[in-house]
Amino acid sequence: MRAGGHQFRATGQGKATGRVQRTPRPQRIGAAAGPVTPWRETVAATVTGLGYELVDIERVPAGTLRVFIDRVPGRTYGGGGEYVTVEDCEQVTRQLQYALEVDAVAYTRLEVSSPGLDRPLRREADYERYAGHEISLTLKLPFQGRKVWKGVLGRAEGGGGWCLVLSERKAAAKKATKSPAKAGGKGGSASAAAAAGAADQVLGFTLDEVREARLVPVVDFKGRPSADGGQVEAGAAGSAAPGHDGG
Repeated sequence: MRAGGHQFRATGQGKATGRVQRTPRPQRIGAAAGPVTPWRETVAATVTGLGYELVDIERVPAGTLRVFIDRVPGRTYGGGGEYVTVEDCEQVTRQLQYALEVDAVAYTRLEVSSPGLDRPLRREADYERYAGHEISLTLKLPFQGRKVWKGVLGRAEGGGGWCLVLSERKAAAKKATKSPAKAGGKGGSASAAAAAGAADQVLGFTLDEVREARLVPVVDFKGRPSADGGQVEAGAAGSAAPGHDGG
């Protein structure tokens, strides 16, 4: 399923209306970004108790509670595969509805979905899991006049941090190797040297220096499942006051 996912809409106590529609992906707030509150603890305990990873939580003034989940690497799930499915979201939604009702957490609508193609990386385990993937990195402080960098994630030499093999440098290296050799063959040697130098450019960083990191979406037109699953939305009888996060 592609970015944006599919949405399975339910009302009341989780009774399905059977309508499936495309929905825009919401803006997210990290699960670790907010204070520890009873409703956050309820969501975290429920999601992890079902064997999923809690990636993000968002609660908006209108009373919508959005929960983003992922499958845990190495764990076996129904239907197989490594990506979140609509069935996963339905299972978590049903259990969350019950848990939130028991804890008297007020909300108007509950949405459970996968983290999407641009999944955020927040913990050390996330970086370990996605080493070798291309990510977009935003630093807290600018380096060489910029904060946003893009490249392939890897471990820094010595294991004391992380690094990016910069995408811009890779593109420059490819261009250099394709440029025609000059007279006497010197141009070809210079191009090869430039390519090697460009390809070796890396940016080292630690997690304390990172404001945000996300996977760079990979579009696949061959029908292979993408990293984005479904989204399940359920209504509830509760309500939330505007701007109140339930804590």
